[in-house]
Amino acid sequence: MENVAHLTDEPRFSFKEWDICQAFDPGPVDYVFNLASPASPPEYLRLAIETLRVGSVGTENTLEIAARYGAGHLHASTSECYGDPAQHPQTESYWGNVNPVGPRSVYDEAKRYSEALVMAYHRSRGVNTHLVRIFNTYGPRLHPSDGRVISNFMMQALRNEPLTIYGEGNQTRSFCYVDDLIDGILRLSRSPEHLPVNIGNPDEFTILECAQAVLEITGSKSELTFKPLPQDDPTRRCPDITKARTLLGWEPRVPLKEGLARSLPFFIHRLDA
Repeated sequence: MENVAHLTDEPRFSFKEWDICQAFDPGPVDYVFNLASPASPPEYLRLAIETLRVGSVGTENTLEIAARYGAGHLHASTSECYGDPAQHPQTESYWGNVNPVGPRSVYDEAKRYSEALVMAYHRSRGVNTHLVRIFNTYGPRLHPSDGRVISNFMMQALRNEPLTIYGEGNQTRSFCYVDDLIDGILRLSRSPEHLPVNIGNPDEFTILECAQAVLEITGSKSELTFKPLPQDDPTRRCPDITKARTLLGWEPRVPLKEGLARSLPFFIHRLDA
């Protein structure tokens, strides 16, 4: 709730809390942005069945609202649709390499099913749908203890604790600053494109490189500690954003070290929270 506290006095904003797995009707709307789902591994592993439900029943409920009121609909999908990719970088036409029964499948397959559902509502019901495949994103308000690499490293570095590296740290990720992501999402929502579009930063870093960047930004003297790599953890992750550049005129503007510097005050503030 603290993330929307600054909007309390904004007359154009209202907040209603609801479980989207229960049918609901907000009344006439112009556009539906469905961003609901646990998205960090510790959370979707803890809420396995809930994650599958929000990606199936919940997504269908939001699509029903869009269909009912002739509203646009954007669904937040994920780079996890590509699994541990055999294609690099990942283009939207790549079908992915996903383990459908592994621990991570509760998130991967929920999102893949959601994409199928969104396209079915577009093709069968004429809903003006959009699908964004979001790659690793970070920035202020990223939950400090949600288990994602940037938040883990920032909090560990600020506490001068060892930074936890899974595997040897050679796996890669592509980190997109939140402002860039939002810009891409809004551009996609106004576009005529209905098939998935990658929104992410194509600058690829190893986890070790990310750890070193965090240590540099924070000035921390933390050391590194290594733990076993989780099952089905992707070894490489990098978006091909040709489609976003061509169709939306979009590409990220904030490099990793600048984004980390912008994020630092938030994590410092949350140290004692």
